[in-house]
Amino acid sequence: MPYRDDGIRHRPHSADPNRRQEQPDGPSPAKSKTLVFHVAFSPPEFVPANNVRNPHSPYSLGDEIVFHDQLFSGGQHVGDEAGSCVIVDVSHILANCTMVIRLPGGTITGQFLNAPPPHKQIALTGGTGVYDAAGGDGTLVEFPNQTGKLTLHVLSLVARGGGG
Repeated sequence: MPYRDDGIRHRPHSADPNRRQEQPDGPSPAKSKTLVFHVAFSPPEFVPANNVRNPHSPYSLGDEIVFHDQLFSGGQHVGDEAGSCVIVDVSHILANCTMVIRLPGGTITGQFLNAPPPHKQIALTGGTGVYDAAGGDGTLVEFPNQTGKLTLHVLSLVARGGGG
């Protein structure tokens, strides 16, 4: 674009209706990849963080549950996941959870609400290494035998012009 004497780049005026408009800089369409893991759950550890105990419930608001599970793909150990959940509703045993999934090449972070149904929806919130521009969603399905299935739909936003 031409510059005027004021040093600011100005768009030339054109009466040509067929003139191609420039696109604003911003992210290009997301690249996506689906990752599927078999999960071997560790026994969750309960941390009674609230000193005010309800005698009718094993949980109190603010108590935590921490976990460290192993991830497998094709029968091979490929990583792990670790996190913590804070009890936010004792009557429904509802907890707000954060997690870090550690894989070769980097980590992926996520958040989810944990409640007794075995099907969890996960929001992928970021990452490191090859997952440094990660976002997306996932599901965790718990099976009765201390195993489960973790499916991640990882989106990687790449800036236009090849940056990332």
